[in-house]
Amino acid sequence: MAAAGDSSGSSVRKRRVGSGKTESELADSSGGEPGADSGEDAEEERGLPSLRTGTYWLTRIVLLRSVAFIYLVAFSVAFNQNKQLIGERGLMPCKDYLNSVKRYVGGRIGTAAFAYTPSILWLLDWSDMDANLDGIALAGMTLSAFVLVTGMANMVVMVTLWVLYHSLVGVGQLWYSFGWESQLLETGFLAIFLCPVWTLSQVPRRCPPSLICLWTFRWLIVRIMLGAGLIKIRGDKCWRDLTCMDYHYETQPVPNPMSYYMHHSPWWFHRFETFSNHLIELLFPLFTFLGRRMRMFNGATQILFQVVLIVSGNLSFLNWLTIVPSLASFDDAALAFLFNSRGGAKKAALEMQNEDSAGRTPKPTKGMLMRWVVNISLGVLIGCLSVPVVMNLFSSKQVMNTSFDPLRIVNTYGAFGSITKERTEVIFQGTLSPDPKDPEALWEEYQFLCKPGDVYRRPCLISPYHYRLDWLMWFAAFQTYEQSEWVIHIAGRLLSNDSAVLSLLDHNPFRGGEPPRWVRGEHFRYKFSQPGSASAAEGKWWLRKRIGAYFPPVDLEGLRGYFQSRSWPHPHLKPNRS
Repeated sequence: MAAAGDSSGSSVRKRRVGSGKTESELADSSGGEPGADSGEDAEEERGLPSLRTGTYWLTRIVLLRSVAFIYLVAFSVAFNQNKQLIGERGLMPCKDYLNSVKRYVGGRIGTAAFAYTPSILWLLDWSDMDANLDGIALAGMTLSAFVLVTGMANMVVMVTLWVLYHSLVGVGQLWYSFGWESQLLETGFLAIFLCPVWTLSQVPRRCPPSLICLWTFRWLIVRIMLGAGLIKIRGDKCWRDLTCMDYHYETQPVPNPMSYYMHHSPWWFHRFETFSNHLIELLFPLFTFLGRRMRMFNGATQILFQVVLIVSGNLSFLNWLTIVPSLASFDDAALAFLFNSRGGAKKAALEMQNEDSAGRTPKPTKGMLMRWVVNISLGVLIGCLSVPVVMNLFSSKQVMNTSFDPLRIVNTYGAFGSITKERTEVIFQGTLSPDPKDPEALWEEYQFLCKPGDVYRRPCLISPYHYRLDWLMWFAAFQTYEQSEWVIHIAGRLLSNDSAVLSLLDHNPFRGGEPPRWVRGEHFRYKFSQPGSASAAEGKWWLRKRIGAYFPPVDLEGLRGYFQSRSWPHPHLKPNRS
């Protein structure tokens, strides 16, 4: 086996020297001076075949597996939470939403309905919407797990994943209204064109990775970063005076344990973080267009940046997803270390390179020519749909996380254009007292799965998983309950011991006993405790101070008119088994 490896490595070296390229051409293809591929040379010295720069067989495998991982997380979140949020008895039933869209487009399920809300739910039986939602999520989990484990996919599989997730986002309403949903749909759409139509193979010989498709991924990471950087510079003075990171870790939607320690970093470190953020989001993305080495530098920097964000907060699967297009900055030679030296994928990629060097590339078939047309069409489509996105980037009235086409193929992105300087939280409390105004009434608190509540509870660590209700509670805290009426809907469900809503919470203080007679929302200001302080020594992660009432005490009878005016089913009291 060693002799065979030596022979293969020697033949590769001979072809590299005798390839007909000048020294300067070799330098250009490697992104620097001759001999730049030290990793590949090291493999040759060990008697192992090495991959050269400029091909993307392994890059495609890494991209597909990465997209599949994000899909798997997203469909898992959907399977565990959709019934409670948009199911038959959800807080915002998708059946009601589809009926309202149907009325809006003239009462028919036709082209207009699909254009307004692209979803296969239009075609399914609505008599059991929970089963439909679970079926979509389970199908998505199954297909994405297959691609993740095998590294194989075709256009049929990737189109199916894209359609399934589009079907959920289309009816997800408020719960699916964030930028990472559109970003996953755009990333998933681009991944379709990485694959052959039918063939399931890690290295499909007659379907080389399209450079056009790879450049659409690179264009995506450029737009994501520039959008995020420009909205910050335009949006909040603290980004310009380098003070935003003084607040971010404490006030972000769902902090994690590391957020506590990052918040208490020295002031100069926060200035360094903010300045580095501007470099990474506004300058480094332009390196994508400056050749292989600079493109790889940007790709590596963007991945490291996202890893830091993952470590320092629970931002759903957003940062994990943003890593995906950065991977398109690397070719086979750069990603070879991720693969077994004698593994099938790496060996097949090497054979493809050798055939190309020897002039033994397969003669173009009709299918390959059709794929070439498809790739050109993809480039033209992305280019045309990018026009309003680019115009938005250069606009002084830039908007973030917006789609300009109904299928969300090319979108504009951004995050934290403004930073909240104080953290406030809405805390649900319930009491068994018949009189909510009784000063002796005992009010007990509900705890959410992840958002701050109990000051002694350590911040959670869940990324890339995501609790949609916890995230929306962050927004509700700096709005009013009139602006977030679903908060009152939750209160009514708590009064009725609704198992669906209670499954979205971590602690029900009335578990196993009588349900509360009254529920209220209290508004608190939260701050991290100071390390080394008496509060920290007591085990407090947070300090809080009451601001006032968020919404007044409510009971089931008092909510009857409120629910009827909004066409919400009035909660019915149930025995408390939750």
